[in-house]
Amino acid sequence: MSAYTQEQVKNLVDGKLDWDTTMRMLSMPKDKERFELFVHALQAKVAWKDKIVLPLGPHLYIAQSPATKQWNVKCDCGHEFCDYRDNWKLHANIYVRDTEEAMAEVYPKLMAPDVQWQVYREYYCPTCGIMHDIESPTPWYPVLHDFEPDIDVFYKEWLGLPLPERAA
Repeated sequence: MSAYTQEQVKNLVDGKLDWDTTMRMLSMPKDKERFELFVHALQAKVAWKDKIVLPLGPHLYIAQSPATKQWNVKCDCGHEFCDYRDNWKLHANIYVRDTEEAMAEVYPKLMAPDVQWQVYREYYCPTCGIMHDIESPTPWYPVLHDFEPDIDVFYKEWLGLPLPERAA
């Protein structure tokens, strides 16, 4: 049994949880029930029926299609990027800040990085336009693949929950 209620976790997801409870949640060991409450709160916020398997970010998930059982990276708006094992960033709209003018949009004058040494890559959903990630690599560096989660181990060994069914 979780130390927190579904309402508290929903308020956390909505950014409406009081500060004391938020700090207590952050500092206490996590329990598997809290993960289930968290996913339930996220699932209630999206309009699509795919089951959220794992949240990747505030508006990005690994979700399971009810029809095919395929696991794909999916946005809040319903846009499907790709198979969860692929780098979703390669399927996003990418804006690269690689000029002084573009950097001046986010930095005060003379405080931006030198674009010969560092650029910003912003990754947006092609459907709704929400920014999912930003990187600040050197200009020649390839697109980063943040991680490929081991969902089997996470569910079985960390959470002790049955693994959601998936397509072969």
